[in-house]
Amino acid sequence: MSQRETWATRVGFILAAVGSAVGLGNVWQFPFQTGANGGAAFIVVYLLAVFLIGFPAMLAEFVIGRRAERNPIDAFARLGHRNWRVVGILGTLSAFWILAFYSVVGGWVIRYIIGSVRGAYFSGSEAYFGAVSAGPEAVAFHALFMAITVGIVAFGIAGGIERSTKLMVPSIVLLLGGLAIWATTLDGGGAGYAYYLSPDVDTLVSNIGSILPAAVGQAFFTLSLGMGAMITYASYLGRDDSLPIDGATIVVLNTFVGLLAGLVVFPILFSLGIEPGSGGLGAAFITLAGAFAQLPAGRLLGAVFFIVLLLAALSSAISLLEVVTSYLADNTSYSRPALATALGGAIFALGIPSAFGLSILAWYNAIAYNLLLPLSVLTLLVFVGWVDTGDAVAELRRGTGLSESGAVAWLWFVRTIVPLGVLVTLLLGLQTLAVDAGLLAEAIV
Repeated sequence: MSQRETWATRVGFILAAVGSAVGLGNVWQFPFQTGANGGAAFIVVYLLAVFLIGFPAMLAEFVIGRRAERNPIDAFARLGHRNWRVVGILGTLSAFWILAFYSVVGGWVIRYIIGSVRGAYFSGSEAYFGAVSAGPEAVAFHALFMAITVGIVAFGIAGGIERSTKLMVPSIVLLLGGLAIWATTLDGGGAGYAYYLSPDVDTLVSNIGSILPAAVGQAFFTLSLGMGAMITYASYLGRDDSLPIDGATIVVLNTFVGLLAGLVVFPILFSLGIEPGSGGLGAAFITLAGAFAQLPAGRLLGAVFFIVLLLAALSSAISLLEVVTSYLADNTSYSRPALATALGGAIFALGIPSAFGLSILAWYNAIAYNLLLPLSVLTLLVFVGWVDTGDAVAELRRGTGLSESGAVAWLWFVRTIVPLGVLVTLLLGLQTLAVDAGLLAEAIV
């Protein structure tokens, strides 16, 4: 085995981690989840979930990854807790599973960039989505997206992932910011800002049972938690970096981009009288594509939006592929390009069924949101909070001026409040999953 790679710069790590977090979850899922769960009422629960559950959980992944300097599976054995490797296996399987259907959606994005330039969906956005979202064409663009992802990961940590995210992340922010500024000029957009930024307490209270699992699941998805990504990226870190500062930077930047996406989407929808949350998993493609068709310079605006979506999708996809690639890179003598290609092919094959029907893709997504991610995060929190406590506290303080009492406070939060919130989310998610399974069975029959 060759010598293990590291990040070339600390900024490179932060941008790569932000890129992992700033994915389709921000620009594709976030506006849909917000629209489907009461607008600003969802935002309130989501922000609480990000900072009270997501941030402590991210630090838990960081302390494991940096101290072990290994992939998520081998990290637990390296720390002297071989029996806990199942936690790393669960995270790695989650990354494998998510990328399988995530790549299908990434293929849609490529198709829509082309469609924007040509104005192909202007005559009927719903019919266009139905034509390109399932079938042989969807499989072909799924393969193309996966091939691009493999190509980036094959070049390694510094040469591939770090170099590409240094370009992608600033581009996402700049392009999305430009669209948000343009959205302020739309007639009727003010109602969109009110819906998005003014929470309705009655909506929050009456729908908390459905809002909570959606918000926490969104927090996990958008922060790349429970997938092994943050363990993997932290394993390439230097020993003197401040994990709390890096983690806070990543969480704030990711949340900013997610909120920025909403400032683009909701003014557009309300200016054209389109109901938020309509369109399901295809909302960004049906609803927004239809909106671009009605706006001046719609081809240009559509192309810019879907380019942002593609950059976001790729920045997350490479982190998911790196999770599974890192395990074999740490344990075999095969070259990184060969490993990335083989694993990319396997992930592509797993995702093919989801390219033949939106109901199947929705089931893939529900498995990730409601089962894999909360279960993976919960088991990891139990390990850090109750098994690896002393070493976790020491690792968190390394490279910082954080007092021992501050680190212990984080540990207390990780072993009590955060797992409780995740457990409630998991139970509610399983209930949702049971309903979704019934709906999928009906759709197949």
